[in-house]
Amino acid sequence: MVLLMFFLGMIMVPVGIYALTLPILYPIIIRLGYDPIWFGVICLKMTEIGAVTPPVGLNVFAMKGVAKDVPLEDIFAGVWPFVVCDLIVLAMLILFPKIATWLPTLLLG
Repeated sequence: MVLLMFFLGMIMVPVGIYALTLPILYPIIIRLGYDPIWFGVICLKMTEIGAVTPPVGLNVFAMKGVAKDVPLEDIFAGVWPFVVCDLIVLAMLILFPKIATWLPTLLLG
C-alpha cells in the first residue's frame, strides 16, 4: 500500500490517486483494524514524497516554473534532504502510529 502510493505520487496528482485508491484500500484498512486517521496521514506523506521524486516530480516542475533561472538538476538535488527527512518521519509514523493519532485524540476527546 505504501509503495503503491509512492509510485502513483510520482506520476499523478494527489486527488487522482485518492479517487482511484481510497475506495478500494480504505475498507481493507478498516477491516484489518488500523486507525483511519493514521492511514490518511500515511497516504498523504507517501503522495507528498512521490510528488517531489523523479522521474516526474510534479512539485519540482512547479518550482521550476517559479524559479526559471535555476536548472532542474539543482532543484532535484535540493529536494533530496527533504525526501530523506520525510522518509524518516514516515518510518516513525509506521513504527509508532500513536504519533499520528495523538493530537486528534486529544482534540476530539
